[in-house]
Amino acid sequence: MKLRHNAEQDPEINLTSLIDVVFLLLIFFMVSTTFERQAALKIDLPEASAEAEPSQDTRKLELIIDREGHMYVNDQALVDSKPATIEAALTEATQGKHDIPIILRADADTPHHFVVTAMDVAGQLGFTRLSIATERPSEQD
Repeated sequence: MKLRHNAEQDPEINLTSLIDVVFLLLIFFMVSTTFERQAALKIDLPEASAEAEPSQDTRKLELIIDREGHMYVNDQALVDSKPATIEAALTEATQGKHDIPIILRADADTPHHFVVTAMDVAGQLGFTRLSIATERPSEQD
């Protein structure tokens, strides 16, 4: 009896499923990765419980927002809280110098969008030194 000897064949590897798994891993890592966002405006967020350091810079600008959203620049009331008004007031108060630190004092009950609008206008004008003022929490017995 004569048996046929099959010629040796190269094994075939199906890469389709391997490629599918690699693409699924790639998509998983792309979706689950958090990307760091660099802000153009550097914000100093002071700790409320820390002692305040005395400031060496005498030039500063205070932007105050009360609970109704009325804004004041260095104790001068603004006509309204529109971005154009804030921009004009900041430009006039600083005379175009963007290295002056801005201290943002907002009432605890101020609607959030007023604070965001003020910060956005300061960032668009090129201010890089913005501090948000806080109060030390009162100790309750």
